[in-house]
Amino acid sequence: MSKEQKADLVKFLKAFSDDRKSIALKLRDFVWDLYPRTNELIYDNFNALAFGWSTTDKVGDTFCTIALYRTNKNNHFGFYWGSEIKDPNKILIGNGKQYRYILVDNFDDFPKTYIKRLLREAYANSMAKLKDEQAIVNGQTIVKSISANKRATFKRPTKKTTKKSRS
Repeated sequence: MSKEQKADLVKFLKAFSDDRKSIALKLRDFVWDLYPRTNELIYDNFNALAFGWSTTDKVGDTFCTIALYRTNKNNHFGFYWGSEIKDPNKILIGNGKQYRYILVDNFDDFPKTYIKRLLREAYANSMAKLKDEQAIVNGQTIVKSISANKRATFKRPTKKTTKKSRS
């Protein structure tokens, strides 16, 4: 299964801090353990490294994603069709037509039980949208795009030391 096929992802994660890499890989394992017969689609783009799970090799069939944006320090755990799933605890961020997510700064605080419920609904929603069951492929990691140019990765500001002026 593809959980072990992470060489490309690890290479793309090198641009991010150790904390963010660790969180992203733990989130990845969380999803793979629940949905081992789906496919991981990886997009190493200008603004973000994003990877998500789909029943096919098409982004439109994606049901959840992890994204590390290069311009901030947050890891996003999101739902591609998040606007169509119930979120009774109202933890999902976003008000667009489609994508909803949470920010994950610490894996220990990640609401695993609640997210599992949302994942079940998101997966069922994705399967209901599936137009061609012949398109289903199982357990692959597929690199969909690699941008040659990348935005500079977020760096935490360093403390400035100022010289006191003598009066």
